[in-house]
Amino acid sequence: MKALKFENGDTMPNLGLGTWLSDKGEVHDAVLEAIKIGYRHIDCAHIYKNEQEIGEALAKAFKDGLVKREEMWITSKLWNNAHKKEKVWPAFETSLEHLQLDYLDLYLIHWPLVLEDDVEFPTKGSDFVPLSEVPLIETWETLETIHQKGLARHIGVSNFNSNHLNELLQKAKTKPELNQIELHPFLPQNKLTRFCKDNGILLTAYGPLGAAYRIKMEGLDLPVLMEAEAVKDLAEKHQATPAQIVLRWGIQKGFAVIPKSTNPKRIKENFGAWSLQLDEEDMAKLDQLEGPYRFTTGNVWTPEDGPYKQEDLWE
Repeated sequence: MKALKFENGDTMPNLGLGTWLSDKGEVHDAVLEAIKIGYRHIDCAHIYKNEQEIGEALAKAFKDGLVKREEMWITSKLWNNAHKKEKVWPAFETSLEHLQLDYLDLYLIHWPLVLEDDVEFPTKGSDFVPLSEVPLIETWETLETIHQKGLARHIGVSNFNSNHLNELLQKAKTKPELNQIELHPFLPQNKLTRFCKDNGILLTAYGPLGAAYRIKMEGLDLPVLMEAEAVKDLAEKHQATPAQIVLRWGIQKGFAVIPKSTNPKRIKENFGAWSLQLDEEDMAKLDQLEGPYRFTTGNVWTPEDGPYKQEDLWE
């Protein structure tokens, strides 16, 4: 089983199960099925609203002897309305309680932006708090304390560009160890991935299959990665699924990939990406796909009357 290695020697499996949009009533069985198949990495977040059910699945897996706690890698994330110093600890403890765990393997700041305490998703500019009032380093310092106490073995960020990362690198006692960003052959993010590599920051790719569900969700007029001719041709060449080809691209690039599914067949198929090997020509074909196409637009965070702009978010 391949893994990404942290500077202290800890390893994170580079294929995990994503749980965003995994509905209650389905995610419990999906997590158990994934563990039975061989997954040892589950990606969670408070805002996904399913951590309690995931916690029940993990507790059952440990009790039934399917896996030991120390064999699992569990990630969660701090939501945007809990960035203030006094809010970080309670938010972290809520995730820990819901997941029924004594510690997290990785805890991330979900987005580099701040919402008012009582706002889950914004509807107007006044729902936001500018970073000048709650700077990223204030939030990060509390994550550092959580890390120092051993309650989060590793700490990092999500959706951060190089400017956000630079701010923390200059001010933090403990650097961000990982950045979780949208990454796939339609959005390779070469500049940002180089920056992270140069600074020893590992990468997890969310939406690693191209996040086609967002085309309908956000009304995007974008092509579907899984239907690209190069992907279909490589799937035929390797007698694999298009999803396996795209996931293998991410793995061979050195990222962790976290495809989301509650379908047992798909969960098993995705796991098969580990047994594939793409050659240099295969990788080059995927590297040359059209784009870049960003499926996670971030439009919800950038209303005209708000403090955040698109150019603030993305590289």
